[in-house]
Amino acid sequence: MTDTAPADWTAATTQARAWFESLRDRICAAFEAIEREAGSDAAFVYTPWQREHDGAAVEGGGGGVQGVMKGTVFEKVGVNVSTVGGSFSPEFAGSINGADRDHPGFTATGISLVAHMANPHVPAVHMNTRFLTTRKAWFGGGGDLNPPIAYDEDTAQFHAAFKAACDAHDPDYYPRFKAWADDYFYIPHRKVHRGVGGVFYDHLECADNAAFDANFAFTRAVGEAFLDVYPQIVRRRMNQPWTAADKQQQLVWRGRYAEFNLVYDRGTLFGLKTGGNIDAILMSLPPEAVWA
Repeated sequence: MTDTAPADWTAATTQARAWFESLRDRICAAFEAIEREAGSDAAFVYTPWQREHDGAAVEGGGGGVQGVMKGTVFEKVGVNVSTVGGSFSPEFAGSINGADRDHPGFTATGISLVAHMANPHVPAVHMNTRFLTTRKAWFGGGGDLNPPIAYDEDTAQFHAAFKAACDAHDPDYYPRFKAWADDYFYIPHRKVHRGVGGVFYDHLECADNAAFDANFAFTRAVGEAFLDVYPQIVRRRMNQPWTAADKQQQLVWRGRYAEFNLVYDRGTLFGLKTGGNIDAILMSLPPEAVWA
């Protein structure tokens, strides 16, 4: 690609979408393989959807595919890919990078994943990467580990995988994006973090095609790091015995996870404000939780 900005980002959006879909396919295959190892025949069920407004499909508004699996190891895991476009509402446009009331147009494509596990010793996890365009174009995303019962070995391995992905592209990325995750995945009214962190980044802007190539390569590295490290952690913990007290601790922790996603999560708000599929948006919520 040349170092000049394109007339529009249609081709870039198509390229990013293809990558997100391929990553979804490989992640889902890896998770189904773990279920096979546990003696389960659970598999993902895929449901396509179209972007709607006032209950009607938006012409040219795009949509996505929601993938959900409920199994023996993965009590509930959702892996969604969506590609949508249109115009933000006037009151919402001003909160989005490169948009305002006079320029509300946007496109967005991305993958979003949340896994809630049956065994309390297996950490839940979140991963999301995305490419958005308004009058600007940028990548964002990251991943964070959310154990009801934390193990230093798992935390260190998870962070090491993302640090390696970051360091291969910019030595400043990991400390900056780790701190961003620590700040973002925090529940102010509880005064606790929702997990043990990871990396979070946004507004990696693509002023030209060279910047797009670099930022897209980094975003792919984040996805590959997740695909490599998380199944290893799951296999380490999935057969570990657990008690009723462990399960209760998991259910209480899930309540806090739900609070964060409903009150503070940007992705939840973005999906609700842009006519996304409600079931896909709220797939991040755990299948069972308690508030002690």
